Amino acid sequence: MNRPEIVVVSDSAALADEAARRIEAVASDQAWGGTASVALAGGSTPRVAYQHLGSRCCPWAKLSIFFGDERCVPPDDEGSNYRMVREALIDRVPFPPDNVHRIHGELSPDEAAARAEEDLRRAFPRQDIPRFDLMVLGIGADGHTASLFPGSPEMDETERLMVPVHRPELPQPWRVSMTLPVLNAAARVLFLVADPAKGDVVRRAIAGDPALPAGRVQPTDGAETWIVTEDVADAAGITDR
Repeated sequence: MNRPEIVVVSDSAALADEAARRIEAVASDQAWGGTASVALAGGSTPRVAYQHLGSRCCPWAKLSIFFGDERCVPPDDEGSNYRMVREALIDRVPFPPDNVHRIHGELSPDEAAARAEEDLRRAFPRQDIPRFDLMVLGIGADGHTASLFPGSPEMDETERLMVPVHRPELPQPWRVSMTLPVLNAAARVLFLVADPAKGDVVRRAIAGDPALPAGRVQPTDGAETWIVTEDVADAAGITDR
């Protein structure tokens, strides 16, 4: 596999600013009339990046946003990734409503996944697997990314674009997630990590550990970048800076 790019920044604020700059650049680089497709992650670190993005002069009409995963909750629920992105970004800027493709977490898990997959196929009509311009991802302490968890059957899904996921131990046990073929088809994948407690799984994922969903994210014909803070880099043993 191609070696991922590793960008080490001073702290979480610098990480958020660098991530926001890269998202803005993807939209700005689109030709006149074009729209950049960006899949967003949930979580506290991406939230700050979206807040920083809302303070930039991004060409909002040239940006279409999707969600890498969602909890099966109503869109106004505190656990909703859509609600987080709406509050951090969408409500703060002149964002075209038709450019927001949310996962309908208020539906049953199977129906929400099927509807999200239909939406992807409409948005990318000539592609068997959608090729996102940018895929923003986080990583959990167990190495999960989106809502793909270690040891789960969803890690081996190759036909579907979106799948329901059941994790009974979590506060929101039902989720919907993009599958690995979708993540790996992206032109650019951007991992954001600001928690030094995740140093070991970051090291393993960057090395391509197949036991970790994040380690299986290896863009087939694209670029993979990890933006991590200095304390994460220290915890992960990253010395090439």
